[in-house]
Amino acid sequence: MKSDKKILIVEDEVQLLNVLYDKLSLDGYTIIKAADGKAGLDLALSEHPDLILLDINLPVMDGISALRELRKDPIGKTIEVIMLTNFSESKLLAEALTLGAHDYLVKSDWKLEDVVKLVSDKLKS
Repeated sequence: MKSDKKILIVEDEVQLLNVLYDKLSLDGYTIIKAADGKAGLDLALSEHPDLILLDINLPVMDGISALRELRKDPIGKTIEVIMLTNFSESKLLAEALTLGAHDYLVKSDWKLEDVVKLVSDKLKS
């Protein structure tokens, strides 16, 4: 199934980034990827993805800072964001949700199918 939806994955764990990339590509999405928060922010502002999977703990610029900067941009305010985190630390997740993240997944708690379903649900027209 081919989709016209574009997803940006910002994740510094290469294995996880590649697994998400492969699975979501096979599901027909156009995938862009970045391994640090600054590169992810730059891609988000230039490519205007429909959805961003954004890790919180990233090199160069963390996911919370990238989300904060993204939300300052008129187009950036409209992009769906799902946070990916190793933390179940409620303070960071609460801040992400306050900044307009639409959902989050704690990495140890989900399976690949969970991510695909959440992405699919968020991108349904």
